[in-house]
Amino acid sequence: MKKREEDKIHTNFSKEMSYGDYLQLDRILGSQIQLSDHHDEMLFIVIHQTSELWMKLILHEMNAAKEHILINNLEPAFKMLSRVARIQQQLIQSWEVLSTLTPAEYMEFRDKLGRSSGFQSFQNRMIEFLLGHKQSNVLPVYQHEPERYKMLDNSLKNRSLYDAAILALSLRGFQIDGDCLNRDWSISHSYNESVEKAWLAVYRDVKKHWDLYELAEKLIDIETRQQQWRYHHMLTVERIIGNKRGTGGSSGVEYLKKVLDYRFFPELWAVRTQL
Repeated sequence: MKKREEDKIHTNFSKEMSYGDYLQLDRILGSQIQLSDHHDEMLFIVIHQTSELWMKLILHEMNAAKEHILINNLEPAFKMLSRVARIQQQLIQSWEVLSTLTPAEYMEFRDKLGRSSGFQSFQNRMIEFLLGHKQSNVLPVYQHEPERYKMLDNSLKNRSLYDAAILALSLRGFQIDGDCLNRDWSISHSYNESVEKAWLAVYRDVKKHWDLYELAEKLIDIETRQQQWRYHHMLTVERIIGNKRGTGGSSGVEYLKKVLDYRFFPELWAVRTQL
C-alpha cells in the first residue's frame, strides 16, 4: 500500500513542477517555425537555435571568469574557461551536422530567410568582443533592437577577457606598459612587447607562476577552438553556397576567410617562438 502511494506521488505532477515545466520545453520545442515545407529547413533552424543556446552559456562562463580574473582570483576561472573550450567543441561539431545539407537542398528554402543572416548573431558578436576583437562598425546592425544594442555597446567599451589577463600580470608585479592598462577598450588590443616579456617570464618559470601559466593555456585553448569554429564555419558555408553573397548582404566566404588571420591573444602566440 505504501509503495502504491509513493508511485502515485511520483507520477502525478498536476500540482508539481515537472521536467518540461522546469526547462520550459513547450516554449523551446515550439520555436521551430518553418517558413517553407522543405524537410531540411528544420535542420537549419535547430542547428542555429542550439548554437545560440551554447553561445549563451559561453557568455555566462566567460563573463564570470573575467570578473574573477579582474580581482586577481584566478583559480575559480579555470573551470569556467575549461567549460568554454568544451562548449566550443560542441559548436565545432554542429558544422558537421549542418554540412549534410546540400547546395540544392538549401536553395529550396534559402529565399525564405529574407535578410536574416548568421552575421547578425548578437551573441557571436558579444563573444568576439569579450575575446578582444572589437568592431564598432557592427553596432548599427542592432540599432532597431535597443536592449541588444546597449549590451553590445557596453561590451565594446569594457575590458575584454584578455585585457583582464593583462591586468592580472600587472597586479603580480610584471612591468606592463601603461597604454595596455588604461586605454580605449573599444579598440582591439594590439601586440605589445611588455606583455610578451611578461608571458615569457611566466612560461620560463612555471612553478613560480603556475596560476598565470594555467590562465595562459586556458586562453590558448579557447582561441584555438574559436579559430577551428571559424574554419569549419567557412568550409560549411563554402560547401553549401560557394562564393555567393550571404543572405544578409555579407561577402560570405571571403569575409570568413579574412577573419581566420586574426589573433585574439597575439603575445601568447609570439612567446612560443621565444621559448
